[in-house]
Amino acid sequence: IDPGHGGEDPGAIGPNGVREKRIVFSISKRLEMLFLEEPGFAPFLVRDGDYYVSLKKRRQMARDRRADVFLSIHADAFRIKNVSGVSVYALSTKGASSTAASYLAQRENSSDLIGGVSLSDKDSLLVTVLTDLSMTSTLDASLNLGEKVLSAMGKSAKLHKDSVEQAGFAVLKSPDIPSILIETGFISNPEEADKLSTEKYQSQIAKNIFTGVYKWFSAHPPAGTLLAWQRNLKSEKYI
Repeated sequence: IDPGHGGEDPGAIGPNGVREKRIVFSISKRLEMLFLEEPGFAPFLVRDGDYYVSLKKRRQMARDRRADVFLSIHADAFRIKNVSGVSVYALSTKGASSTAASYLAQRENSSDLIGGVSLSDKDSLLVTVLTDLSMTSTLDASLNLGEKVLSAMGKSAKLHKDSVEQAGFAVLKSPDIPSILIETGFISNPEEADKLSTEKYQSQIAKNIFTGVYKWFSAHPPAGTLLAWQRNLKSEKYI
């Protein structure tokens, strides 16, 4: 779970000095608690206080922990104050292609892995195929995850757009971790900023994100997890 901004980077600043970094950290902490309470999950916060973490390091922290998903939490802003609504983003196709190219250029680094496979000792053609397959699969999973989260958030929040959007956000460029960026509302909108500042609304947003992620994991449980075991148990018949 990646609470956006932090430290010297306040993010967007709304009416009455409401700061994005504080809103998204509070939502992220609530989301963390929901996952901690659910058996089979091990949430990790990219930052657990008010300090800055580089975009590259945020991705690397997730990869170092072999995360199954990466959720970046933000609050939007726009010059027109009446713009409102929740948005969910996945990486753009162009961004995925440039990321694949970047990993190909760095494959001599022995610590560079795709899905746990070292690229440093592989043939160039094989590396190209592995990287492209990984990025394609990850992007598809990210879009599917984003749809589940957006649908769940639409139950209690206005949607800015009713489909997952795509952009080249740096934090979404992990080649092997499904990653989405969630804009929890427009902090530049006075009414939405007021809602985002309340504990009740923050808890509801966190619950909706949790519901969407849980539904996605239930349909696509990683091998060796509790959800995978429970799903296999349901599909078996004993006589």
